[in-house]
Amino acid sequence: MKIIETSRRKFLQSSVALCVYASSSFSSPLFTTKTSKKNLTNIPYLCNMCRNKCAGFARVENNIITKLNPNKYFPKSRNMLCPKGNAGIQAVYDVDRLKYPLIRIGNRGDGRYKRATWDEANEYIKTKLVKIIDEQKDNRSTIAYCNGEGFNKDEYIKFFGSKIGSSNFLDEGSICLNTKLGATQLTIGDIGEMDVAGSDYMIISGANRYESLITPDSVDMIHAKQKLVVLDPRCTVTALKADEYLPINPGTDLAFCLSMIYIAIKDKLYDKKYVKEYFVDFKKLQEHILQNKYSAKWAESKTHIPAEKINQITKEFFAASNPLYYLGRRSVWSTNDFQLRRAMVLINALAGSINREGGIIFGQPIKLKQEEINEPLYNNAEGRFDLDGIVYGSQKGGSWLNFREKVIDKSAPYPVKAMFIRKHNLMQNMPNIRKTKEMLDMMELVVVLDTMPSDTAMMADVILPECTYLEREDMVVSFNRLEPSLALRNQVIEPLYESKSMQDILKGLGKKLSVPLFEVSSKYDEDLQDSIKELGKVKAFEEGGYDLTELYKYNITTRNKKLITSQFNENIYKSLKEKGVWHPYINEQKELGNDLYEYYPKDKRFYSVDKKYRVNCSLKKLDKFGFDAMPTWHNSYDFNLQKDSFRVITGRYITSTQTATTNNIMLKDMKETNCLWINNKIAKKLNIQEGDNLVVTSPIARVVIKAYPTNKIAPQVIWFAHGFGAESEELTNSFGIGASDNMIIEDKFEKIYGCATMHETDVTIRKL
Repeated sequence: MKIIETSRRKFLQSSVALCVYASSSFSSPLFTTKTSKKNLTNIPYLCNMCRNKCAGFARVENNIITKLNPNKYFPKSRNMLCPKGNAGIQAVYDVDRLKYPLIRIGNRGDGRYKRATWDEANEYIKTKLVKIIDEQKDNRSTIAYCNGEGFNKDEYIKFFGSKIGSSNFLDEGSICLNTKLGATQLTIGDIGEMDVAGSDYMIISGANRYESLITPDSVDMIHAKQKLVVLDPRCTVTALKADEYLPINPGTDLAFCLSMIYIAIKDKLYDKKYVKEYFVDFKKLQEHILQNKYSAKWAESKTHIPAEKINQITKEFFAASNPLYYLGRRSVWSTNDFQLRRAMVLINALAGSINREGGIIFGQPIKLKQEEINEPLYNNAEGRFDLDGIVYGSQKGGSWLNFREKVIDKSAPYPVKAMFIRKHNLMQNMPNIRKTKEMLDMMELVVVLDTMPSDTAMMADVILPECTYLEREDMVVSFNRLEPSLALRNQVIEPLYESKSMQDILKGLGKKLSVPLFEVSSKYDEDLQDSIKELGKVKAFEEGGYDLTELYKYNITTRNKKLITSQFNENIYKSLKEKGVWHPYINEQKELGNDLYEYYPKDKRFYSVDKKYRVNCSLKKLDKFGFDAMPTWHNSYDFNLQKDSFRVITGRYITSTQTATTNNIMLKDMKETNCLWINNKIAKKLNIQEGDNLVVTSPIARVVIKAYPTNKIAPQVIWFAHGFGAESEELTNSFGIGASDNMIIEDKFEKIYGCATMHETDVTIRKL
């Protein structure tokens, strides 16, 4: 095989460079073919530019996507596409995208690769992986695998967890929203869904719904007849559009919530009938809150919000007909984050805003049948270790920072030797990037499935080019609880270059790995040895579920059709193929004007359902592990900084989905880089002007970033957006632009869910 050594700048070059920029007028000769009506189609798809998964129609002319339009049939996305959704076309035609398999030939991270065929790449993986598992005596958990948010996550888990047998799966939850999900589940028995549109009074802590993530929640907020109160250390776009903006010290939202609970109980503002029927241990909560004297005056000393304002907001909230304390999305802020989200849920419950319009609803989602597979039993596969020392944690997605720490300091009960990484830019997405590099350097095999040459891809031994969401079909998905629907991501065009769908990638790996890994198990697994003696090797292999390609006996289109028509009917399948969506009222939905639609008649929406649940005020397991059974304030949560220090907080622009959109030229045209927000009065004292280069130093690292003095941020707080500071030179539109927040954020994590605490790093600043 010929080895092609190239520079980092050129290793991804291909004979055809495709780039779509801003409009449908293309300069490349590839796009000069005349269009005829015969060759123009509109194909329904589901967006993948953020977690919301809006529906759209792709206009395809002569096999080229020329425009993306919103889909009016989908209740979840309300006939909208945000800037990221419109820029999805660039994800397909980005000149820098990964085009063919690559095998590392240089040192890890130096960017030197050789082009390989798919068979060569899979053979390389097989040779390395079989050796690793053999050396570990068939402990399949020596493999770690991760997958960010997305449709194919469960299937990815089935392949590496259920079929290959590893316990070590990690996802985005512990660096995103697990504290919120866990707090809601443990308090009311369900994660629920927030009915923003039905609320007449809403409080938001920190969530920047008009700027960082434009979704139907944002649209609902615009059209809802409600009072909006926003708490945030930074005056965001959401804060600017609020009826009341309350600047708050970072990490003190819990104090505000505890004070609301105190006032509601002391002044008997809560829904007494609801509390009597649904609350468990209300008297304990009452005694706890009143004895600790979480008054408005006390909360003022913690939050910097005037006591009279806290009193006013609390009384207005509990006097409203349908109040909602918005639970947020990303919830990895502070050590007290789990208890903060618990307090938010309890406030909603005290107002009776559970399982009713305008509150946290349970709804009635459409349940899809799961595809069944034959799962092997691996006796030598050990359990996960990243939840050791964590009270609850996510049994599915684990704790990234705890996992990484145990791998690096070798305190894990067994070594992790291989990692398979998909939809996760580990080198940018978690605090303390240096430690992530250290972890990956310890691996004997790193395989990355990606569409772009990310910083993490540059750390891989093998890079497998996955096609974009517009080049594949995915399994049908059930959405929403209030207005439930089914939606299907249809394939718009064939995969470009040599890229493949995840299903095809895993099928190819499965073909290579099934028999060799079975042979390893047969050496060490006594139960399998007995099965081979009884049945013979062939039957033991087949009946034991060791065929890793079992799920891929049929292609994705056939699997979807079989699932949908067997559970529902042909008409629903037809709707999903033609409209991309199905719900019971799809043929009756009404246009309300201004491109807005009514999807479900109001009396058919699932605001309230017959569901048995309780509101748990006290969690005994927390007490058992030395934590507070009920939301409690500790002085260690106080916002105290040393002189000349600043608390760094982070967020994102509408143009960013973590680092996944960093290289998108259409979005870069809207927001080229990130800047450091610093209070203008502080900036004046330090002689800092807009555009000055600042060195920001934390206990673990430093970055250089341009200054943006403003009166829209508190004096001891600085902010800059996530999603910048890429170090991969193969990302021509983002390499070296801006600064990475996770370079300087310390890798602290709370011990209830193992989630990162990303707003607890203090820094110093100096002008270059």
